[in-house]
Amino acid sequence: LASWMDGSFSNYNQSLQDSNFFDINLEMVKIWKNRTDAIWLYVEQASSARLSTPYRQRIYRLTQKEDKFFSKVYELKNKNDFIQAHKDINLFNSIDTNDLIERQGCTVAMNRNDTSFIGSTKDKECKSLLFGASYATSEVEIFQDKILSWDRGYDSNDNQVWGSVDGPYIFQLVNKDN
Repeated sequence: LASWMDGSFSNYNQSLQDSNFFDINLEMVKIWKNRTDAIWLYVEQASSARLSTPYRQRIYRLTQKEDKFFSKVYELKNKNDFIQAHKDINLFNSIDTNDLIERQGCTVAMNRNDTSFIGSTKDKECKSLLFGASYATSEVEIFQDKILSWDRGYDSNDNQVWGSVDGPYIFQLVNKDN
């Protein structure tokens, strides 16, 4: 799972075919490689036209319990210090897990099938205030060469207020060398 998530991804082709999808760049790179408690990834998403101003920066903590995989989601306290840190993971040596803010209820639980890992957040547990939302959902399917990601925000009446209404973003693997 971690090796499939590690890399540079783009939904450029999808954005050309469907104007409802923005052209997004997704970077995921392993950090803290000597840690043995989990596999840690830095994740950065930005419009391909504005790579220096990402709209999402997260740390994922990947663990496995029996045949189930978990991606716990954290925010960085000083996220601006880590813009484009996928190019220099040594920047993360200056912080540790105490410098992270866990996004309670936003863990993605996944199962493996023959060709992919597939999973989602649970019910309405991932709280969000973005654009008037009260909670968010994330559904993912991770393949060896692409990631399907469908993040949506809902208000307290379960009306969708942000995210794609037409299905997941399809991020194709562009490069494995971050």
